[in-house]
Amino acid sequence: MDSLLCDELIQEIFQKLPSPSSSAVSLVSKRWLRLYRTSKTAISLRLCNLSISSLSSLLSHYPFLSSLSILSAADSTSAPSATSSAQIISEIRRFCSNLKALRFLAGPVSLSSLVSLSSACTHLSSLSINVYRPLNFRWVVNFPGLKSLSVSVISGEGFEIEVNSGDWEWESAEVGVGLGIQSLCLSGLRAGDWGVGWLWRNCKNLRKLQLRSCETVGDGGSFSSFVECLPGLCAVELRTCRSIADGVLMKLAENCRNLMSLLVYDGGSREGLLQFLCQQQSNLESLDLRLPLDLDNEHLVAIATNLQGLSSLRLQSCCLVTGDGLKAISTALSSRLEELALVNCDVVERESGLLATMGQNLKRLKILDLSYNEMLMDKDFISMVISCNSIKELNLRGCKWLTGAAIFALWKNCKELETIDIVQCSKIHANAVELYAINLPKLRQLKVEDDKISNILRNSASRRFVEIVV
Repeated sequence: MDSLLCDELIQEIFQKLPSPSSSAVSLVSKRWLRLYRTSKTAISLRLCNLSISSLSSLLSHYPFLSSLSILSAADSTSAPSATSSAQIISEIRRFCSNLKALRFLAGPVSLSSLVSLSSACTHLSSLSINVYRPLNFRWVVNFPGLKSLSVSVISGEGFEIEVNSGDWEWESAEVGVGLGIQSLCLSGLRAGDWGVGWLWRNCKNLRKLQLRSCETVGDGGSFSSFVECLPGLCAVELRTCRSIADGVLMKLAENCRNLMSLLVYDGGSREGLLQFLCQQQSNLESLDLRLPLDLDNEHLVAIATNLQGLSSLRLQSCCLVTGDGLKAISTALSSRLEELALVNCDVVERESGLLATMGQNLKRLKILDLSYNEMLMDKDFISMVISCNSIKELNLRGCKWLTGAAIFALWKNCKELETIDIVQCSKIHANAVELYAINLPKLRQLKVEDDKISNILRNSASRRFVEIVV
């Protein structure tokens, strides 16, 4: 039977198999092992005392890779040296010329390694790397097809002083046609870093920007240069950028008219966020905030007043808001909001009747996340889902006081539910999962602990093509 199938057909079958099954087929025969490897277009490796020769041998068996991820060992106390990183990059150049996406987080990458990589991997459109200081982004011009770039500046002394830190003439130079980067993520920028201004000025096609643990957007003329990449932005994420969050938000309010999605975690001030909410001129559709001590009712009222086009609102650890602010949100956004997250927001547990009121207003909700509200009771949860019967995705992870009654209410009212997460819900027992959760008519994914999965539940899920995620 094996000989009746041509290589191409077997490879196509392998590509369509789910991950657990696809790895098993490699054990059938040497032919299937070879075909399995040649059918793989993406692999992820974590370095654990892997020698360069072993890596070479491994990569040589996967000639058609288009996506490669290489990470440091999970228990590693120190990242590989620049020299070993250069050796690994050299092997990637040798065996992976068809790469379109490379995620190399196994150590710092030197400028010379990046230049050499660009000559071999000419199809790269996505690149994620770690670098040491001093910063130099001129190498980006060697990757003309690059659409997504992620750079993390890690602690350590620069291994190559290819750029004289006192001579930044290149920093004022511009690329003639601009860079094609549409998504940019920068992590770990510090107050003394130079060279970022060149990147801002030449990223005229930027659509998504992520800044993580950054103290600056660049010194010298770089902050004024930062404004040049803003007009086309559609999505911005600011994670742990407290010292610059207010300034970035103000620049967005002044210069960005196309912003559709904003995420701010652990940064900024009450005044800065309120000013942005009142002055921004874009049509925001998605807002995600985790500001435990900086978000209050005044911000929620500003959202209700100025962001009535929102279809997604995610709030995490909002300690200072009350039911009045959330009721204002649910009233103002009743005709638009399709996703709501109130993660670890104690007001949900503190104010009885709040969820019932919000549910009556938000009947268009399709995605609801109430995870980690540990004291959320059945009565309050059920009072909401009775009204929100269009929900397709529900996250109740960590809601420790919900019981089987909550699952019964879902089975009775939420016939459209496709995905549910009930991990760490200790009072929802296996019988409730077996009787009600698995029998939701449109369920496609169930996240639950392994000890709550009986053989009956597993067989039922298999028959109905429901994925169980443990």
